[in-house]
Amino acid sequence: MWLWAMSTVCETWFAFSWLLDQLPKLNPINRSTDLAALHDKFEQPSPSNPHARSDLPGVDVFVSTADPDKEPPLVTANTILSILAVEYPVEKLACYISDDGASILNFEAMAEAVNFAEVWVPFCRKHNIEPRNPDSYFSLKTDPTKNKKRPDFVKDRRWIKREYDEFKVRINGLPEVIRRRSETHNNNEEMKEKKLATEKNGGESPAEPVKVVKATWMADGTHWPGTWFNPIADHFKGDHAGILQVMSKVPPPDPVMGHPDDKVLDFTGVDIRIPMFAYVSREKRPGFDHNKKAGAMNAMVRASAILSNGPFILNLDCDHYVYNSMAVREGMCFMMDRGGDRICYIQFPQRFEGIDPSDRYANHNTVFFDGNMRALDGLQGPVYVGTGCMFRRYALYGFHPPRSYEYSGMFGQKKTKAPNLQDSQEDSETEPLSGHPDLDLPKKFGNSIMFTESIAVAEFQGRPLADHMSVQNGRPPGALIAPRLPLDAQTVAEAVAVISCWYEDKTEWGDRIGWIYGSVTEDVVTGYRMHNRGWRSIYCITKRDAFRGTAPINLTDRLHQVLRWATGSVEIFFSRNNVFLASPRLKFLQRIAYLNIGIYPFTSIFLVVYCFLPAISLLTGQFIVQSLNTAFLCYLLIITMTLALLALLEVKWSGIGLEEWWRNEQFWVIGGSSAHLAAVLQGLLKVLAGIEISFTLTSKSAAEDEEDIFADLYVIKWTSLFVMPLTIIVVNIVALVIGISRTIYSVLPQWNKLVGGSFFSFWVLSHMYPFAKGLMGRRGRMPTIVYVWTGLISITVSLLWISVSPPDDGK
Repeated sequence: MWLWAMSTVCETWFAFSWLLDQLPKLNPINRSTDLAALHDKFEQPSPSNPHARSDLPGVDVFVSTADPDKEPPLVTANTILSILAVEYPVEKLACYISDDGASILNFEAMAEAVNFAEVWVPFCRKHNIEPRNPDSYFSLKTDPTKNKKRPDFVKDRRWIKREYDEFKVRINGLPEVIRRRSETHNNNEEMKEKKLATEKNGGESPAEPVKVVKATWMADGTHWPGTWFNPIADHFKGDHAGILQVMSKVPPPDPVMGHPDDKVLDFTGVDIRIPMFAYVSREKRPGFDHNKKAGAMNAMVRASAILSNGPFILNLDCDHYVYNSMAVREGMCFMMDRGGDRICYIQFPQRFEGIDPSDRYANHNTVFFDGNMRALDGLQGPVYVGTGCMFRRYALYGFHPPRSYEYSGMFGQKKTKAPNLQDSQEDSETEPLSGHPDLDLPKKFGNSIMFTESIAVAEFQGRPLADHMSVQNGRPPGALIAPRLPLDAQTVAEAVAVISCWYEDKTEWGDRIGWIYGSVTEDVVTGYRMHNRGWRSIYCITKRDAFRGTAPINLTDRLHQVLRWATGSVEIFFSRNNVFLASPRLKFLQRIAYLNIGIYPFTSIFLVVYCFLPAISLLTGQFIVQSLNTAFLCYLLIITMTLALLALLEVKWSGIGLEEWWRNEQFWVIGGSSAHLAAVLQGLLKVLAGIEISFTLTSKSAAEDEEDIFADLYVIKWTSLFVMPLTIIVVNIVALVIGISRTIYSVLPQWNKLVGGSFFSFWVLSHMYPFAKGLMGRRGRMPTIVYVWTGLISITVSLLWISVSPPDDGK
């Protein structure tokens, strides 16, 4: 009876969780873009644009990095090169990199990347290269001459490949170059100090040795203002000055054509301009809460508003490069469409490279990106997942869409037009403008007048063209063809001021403006706040992947990644961002989707219990029902067939492969019994005891074994997250052995209970197979600690079973 009760409770929660997952999938849609129509509308001669200058709005691209040891500068440099070479008007594009570690390695690697971009970008334009990440391009296994019509392509490719190889050597050699340079300067400084001390001491050497600070030096012979190799006060990761360096200036408004050159390639008729590029490292000081990645992104938002003020912002991780050079234009098709002024962001799916062919740990995550996210596009839009997202700058500032609706009733069936709170901005500042905190207008942007003045400009430039009577809130054609002014010293100084560590004091940054603080999954919370104000988002799946990146294929790294996501969901559930506190502007099914995001980690509690039920059944000789009768088997068959058919239907409309679906199911059990359970415990500790949770960066570096690109897959790094899945495996195996032995040697064997328990036990073990395979490592070389834990668990289970059910000496 008690087994049946436990099973019923678990099944009831699973049914509830399944409904939360399925309800938002009731309206999946597919979208497509028309790039030719975008070109005809914004880049063709017209009465308002006689010279056919681009009337497209500006785009600022953000790349974030923090640790050159875990995020190699060469990977980041390749990402930057792919961005600088995108097919978008050069004068309308600006690229920023946020180096939150203030590393001189990243700084000098970016300087090298900009120099190499002067030949790489024109080469890509001349020969229409895809992808425009040089490392990925030169790693392609296909014929590079396919569809290339220019007769000099082979010669050009050979030359640029040689240049890229030299570029890689320079990047990889930077640590040694900087170390030697710093040693030379430090030795010179020490000699100067000794000479000066000797002169002051009357020509005799001083009794005490002369001490010189071991500084890190830049190429121009000055101290590096960021983190030093030998950190001291004012020069370590949490204590350094703000750094902003414009490495590539604002390009001229008209194309600059290349010419033949014996030393480089023939770029005759090719635009050789490259977009503006700036290195940013915000100021950090002890005693300030810098709010991790979200704080770095907000600093970049302010700096870019001063320097370029693109009305749209594309953010990428340092290992996610532009795989489709037309991706920015694809996203702009939606932003510039009729009604596009109500879109807060365009989310692109994440695609990954370097994953093992079997995708053992479901790294591609296709069920989420091709199923769940596409389904949300039919509601209020997909959630923001941290990278590959194009934002409307005005929406990031916390303002409301020009038009929105409110939904009331039990299921949100009553739809009414929401009041335009922007019109009430002159009202009393002491009273809230609405009954929900997310619907109040942002007011405290900081003390930069230049930044405040840029807000209205960004809002106007982000509007679609008012070229038809049906377009609301549009801008006149030709409004954005004026050239951008070059940067002056005052503007750059203001940009440095807004990235200072004190700028956000007494402002609404991180609370209502920009990326939201207070969660390890700041991306989901930031998107939720926008949807809560009435904005909608779009999911843009392009025929050619827009962006590609890397994912951890090592089991430990993968589980820690899932742990961070799940912990963020638990934080959301216990915070003011809980969907139960949402505004009336959030659609009912969108609420269900966000509710599922906050609740799914709690399923781990019931999942762990459920995984032990087959073992308990085998150990006790009982089953969840009295007997495997026909009624129970028919009920089980009907439920199983229904779920299978629904899964097949989802697989069909989303285009997911059956193997991908099965891998996702397997890792759901693995992650649910390990990372999700730990996330619930950590989340409760943070909420109840105030214990903060810290996470380390996921390493983007390649494995040390260069001969095997999947060598990292077999590396075993023990973590406490392994304990629960390992316990489930061992307990089920021990229970199978005990159950089979007892049934065979029993006077009245109960085969039906053995079959039932064994079936479900094997079902659990089949889901745990990738985990067991990961523990075995390469060629089954399992670490000693796994044997120790396995032995301890086996002995514990055996002793526990003997204590609960001692042998009867009379039989």
